[in-house]
Amino acid sequence: MMIETYQVAEVQLSYHPKFKAQDRPKINQSEQAYNIFIQQWDKGKLELLEQCKVILLNRNNRVLGLAHVSQGGVTGTVLDPRVIFSIALKANATSIILAHNHPSGNLNPSPEDIAITKKIVASGRMLEIIVADHLIITANGYYSLADNCLM
Repeated sequence: MMIETYQVAEVQLSYHPKFKAQDRPKINQSEQAYNIFIQQWDKGKLELLEQCKVILLNRNNRVLGLAHVSQGGVTGTVLDPRVIFSIALKANATSIILAHNHPSGNLNPSPEDIAITKKIVASGRMLEIIVADHLIITANGYYSLADNCLM
């Protein structure tokens, strides 16, 4: 009996930044992250559907980019660690900041928000990618899980 073997296609990764590292925004506090997220958020969906986004950072907390992770319904969206970290790994990020919105306007994290954040933080530890914060965003402000010691 002959076993067939298959060739694997070569995968190449490359990174071509359009800006010098020193020209990128630096994030040292949650308000700076919020300002970047809110500038990039689709304002028409902020109070309509839950979405999750991630800011990708280098070792000096300079922004490498911002990526859309997921979009759900009125009451939830999926924060899949595999999707989040595949994005972070592709960008060669050493840390990330997550954000999702609450269309209801409620800034308080739900027990599910706290649980998924802890799961993502633990996943990041295995990959040596720091989850620096998780923000809940509304039209009237934000809530930082890191600032409130919930990570």
